[in-house]
Amino acid sequence: MTGRSVTAQPLTAEAFAPFGTVIDKAATAPRPMNAGMARRFHDLATVRVSGDDAQVVVGLVEAQPYVLPLVVRLVERHPLGSQAFLPLSAAPFLVVICPDEAGRPGRPQAFVTQPWQGVCYAPGTWHGVLTPFGQAQDFAVVDRGGAGVNLEEHRFDEPWTVTLAAPAR
Repeated sequence: MTGRSVTAQPLTAEAFAPFGTVIDKAATAPRPMNAGMARRFHDLATVRVSGDDAQVVVGLVEAQPYVLPLVVRLVERHPLGSQAFLPLSAAPFLVVICPDEAGRPGRPQAFVTQPWQGVCYAPGTWHGVLTPFGQAQDFAVVDRGGAGVNLEEHRFDEPWTVTLAAPAR
């Protein structure tokens, strides 16, 4: 374990607000559709894109689980668009973000999602890689496609270790 550590907390809309939006159907009332046979949870996050030939794209990711505690050596950000990850199962995943400090990532923060929660990173938000734990997990991804450099990476001189909070008793 490294000397710099962060303890992951439960993901809440309030705590994550400086970095983007928590995608959670509990945040809005559903509206009926398809003659009442379906419920739509509308407008849970806005994916923003900018730049020449920018477009919103949808993809799928099959992600292998990470071993915890997680050693974070690298974070990235996307200056030209949002990036949303929606889990296709109820399994939790780890979300690591950093505030921007004069163009560089500051001290990481970490969150554990609740069942079915997703996240939408705001443009330019420093974040860790997609991090399921305990089992492989599939995600729908909504982000930016088009011309332009939309990826910046930062490697920490000294890595951070992310642990999970002790279970409540």
